[in-house]
Amino acid sequence: MTEYRYKLPDVGEGVVEAEIVEWRVKVGDTVVEDQPVLDVMTDKATVEVPCAVNGKVTKIVGEPGDVIPVGTEILFIETDAATAAAAKEEEAEAPKAEEKAPEPKAEAPKEGEKPEPKTESPKPAAPAKPVAVAASSGQRPLASPAVRQRAMELDVDLAAVPGTGPAGRITHNDLDDFIAAGGRLISKAGGGGAARAPKTGVEEKKVIGLRRKIAENMQKAKRDIPHIAYVEEIDVTALEDLRQHLNTAKRDDQPKLTFIPFLVAALVKALPDTPQANAHYDGENGVLKQYEGVHMGIATATPNGLMVPVIRHAEAMDVWEIAAELGRLAKAARDGKASRDELSGSTITITSLGAIGGLVTTPVINAPETAIIGVNKMQELPRFDAAGRVVPRKLMNLSSSFDHRIVDGYDAALLIQKVKGYLENPATLFM
Repeated sequence: MTEYRYKLPDVGEGVVEAEIVEWRVKVGDTVVEDQPVLDVMTDKATVEVPCAVNGKVTKIVGEPGDVIPVGTEILFIETDAATAAAAKEEEAEAPKAEEKAPEPKAEAPKEGEKPEPKTESPKPAAPAKPVAVAASSGQRPLASPAVRQRAMELDVDLAAVPGTGPAGRITHNDLDDFIAAGGRLISKAGGGGAARAPKTGVEEKKVIGLRRKIAENMQKAKRDIPHIAYVEEIDVTALEDLRQHLNTAKRDDQPKLTFIPFLVAALVKALPDTPQANAHYDGENGVLKQYEGVHMGIATATPNGLMVPVIRHAEAMDVWEIAAELGRLAKAARDGKASRDELSGSTITITSLGAIGGLVTTPVINAPETAIIGVNKMQELPRFDAAGRVVPRKLMNLSSSFDHRIVDGYDAALLIQKVKGYLENPATLFM
């Protein structure tokens, strides 16, 4: 019987530490070589860490949210790959190894006992009554945020809902069954209607993984970079006509065009006159790196938080190629499959909230970049034409932020006005 101490491997070039996001195994689990045992966060990419040997887990070091250096011993495994008989003997003696291990939260079994749910958790039970009364006090029921939200909207007290999930956790099916049986809150005044009882629960969540990295980056950017904002209204009537025409006439193998590829194309043409906006600024060393190539970051909402996949060398692409690459990168980011290279190296960033983009936003610069361009929603509004007649026009605001240490207000305005000219006269994008 051998104890193998698995160290956090090098998970990427230049990475010296990583944050634990999620353990996929627990003490007592049998693992095999190359099985994913841990997810860690490095920069903005989540990386799966595979196991190195076959065996049984006897000790885990670190919890979600802990930042640990590469080379730290994180997993202790009893292993003997000699024969199957030796593996069975190892399994039989596993409790001895577990006796030495610390007791992680609700996972490590005590000596001579099998793991079981905490006794203080609600136990699954069949509904005793079709109508439930809101609990006046007691333990917080176990349920996911989605189930809590549904219960809140339906005025259902979760403390009255029997849970059938692990450790009595309340599922969507439990909530459906409770409502189908007539379960609801009873008015404190004695009536049969639903009462909006005061809600006193507070849920504490440790900020870890991508959300922690986003928080750190945003805090640093706002602390270190003096932002200057510039907002301009763009008449995109002609551009919308062109976009719809191109989408109608496109080939089956071509992607659908959104507004973003045209904005990328406009920035590619405008940036050479304001090169300091397509740059990285190292404030500590006083060095500005201006790039000839345009590596366009596209802020993308994902289930795990905001990511910025990068369209590399956008200056060498047409709008169709930009749209195709944008679609590929956005899908990879949302699926959690984007690589580190695809999530780093942008020289300027575009951020858009689409149809809910509001009238004006104040985007935060993606350091060490010096500019970010924000897209707001498009609206059809009345405007005067050259003859003084009121006509409907499609309008959209660009809300942009610049690093005022590097980009003066005049230069910021000059850049956006050039972009405005290209977008309002879309034929010039192709000349």
